[in-house]
Amino acid sequence: MEFRTVADIPECGFRLGYSDRGMLVGSCFTDNIGKRLLRYKMPVTVNPLGTVYNPFSVLRTLERLVSGQELTAAELEFADGLWFSFDCHGSFSSSDRGGTLARINEAIRAGHEALTRASYLVLTLGTAWVYELPDGRVVANCHKLPERNFRRRLLAPEEIVAAFDQLFSRPLFQDKKIVFTVSPVRHLRDGATGNQLSKSTLIVAVHRLTEKYQDTVYFPAYEIMADDLRDYRFYERDMIHPSPVAVDYIWERFRDVLFDREAQRLFVRLEKLRAAREHRPLHPDTEQYRHFRENMLAETERLRKAFPQLDLDEETAYFSSPWES
Repeated sequence: MEFRTVADIPECGFRLGYSDRGMLVGSCFTDNIGKRLLRYKMPVTVNPLGTVYNPFSVLRTLERLVSGQELTAAELEFADGLWFSFDCHGSFSSSDRGGTLARINEAIRAGHEALTRASYLVLTLGTAWVYELPDGRVVANCHKLPERNFRRRLLAPEEIVAAFDQLFSRPLFQDKKIVFTVSPVRHLRDGATGNQLSKSTLIVAVHRLTEKYQDTVYFPAYEIMADDLRDYRFYERDMIHPSPVAVDYIWERFRDVLFDREAQRLFVRLEKLRAAREHRPLHPDTEQYRHFRENMLAETERLRKAFPQLDLDEETAYFSSPWES
């Protein structure tokens, strides 16, 4: 007897590897996947302007990075002693107007270069509910301002598709592979019904986009969480965010579907190096542990020769230096 339904994920028609540069933009699920790719030293850029949740803010981020147009001081907002941008995460905010502007514009410059060089994008949509300013602009972050300052509404699938149509029509996106996901994080502030309505809206819109554009695919992170892992033990204590076990499982499905065999083999070897660095020996002064570190250093050098594009300086320095607790 089977007591769970494993999500069937069709082949996407392409595979990604270390020769492919990528950019990930979207919700905190993007950050989770991005951390793993960075851990394995893949050439990716993750949320250059900070975490964003709704489709229009994902689009606005990408449009800003496409143009490379820097923010002006007049575009910054001020409240509660902080300068900020409604298009950026709160981590960019500060009491120093010039410093805030400089950090944002440095991120735009780096993001523009990364997007130009990227051969693929991973776009994670978290919610179809948006907060609009009186001028109709959708904000990426409310920066803890009173809710009365915004109008809250649900986007329609047609709006989302039309907005991405405009973006994807630009020459920069003609040859890029696009991977859409819908975040498995529950937005219970919208209520159970509101959350389902939001996720359904996103899924409908994304599927219409994958039908229209070649090399545009959908990875079912939301469905894996809601169906394959249908149990509260796979959530954090807040009953909203996936647990580390759930994130690891979704990552494994993501990895197996999207990355080529060489990349997957390299993930395993790099994971062993990472585990070795984190290992704290009970008896560090033994000959056995010295040989262990020598073997890890030799493995690092083998990887460096086989994959010269990898930055392994930290690993080399760690395994070649005397061990310190």
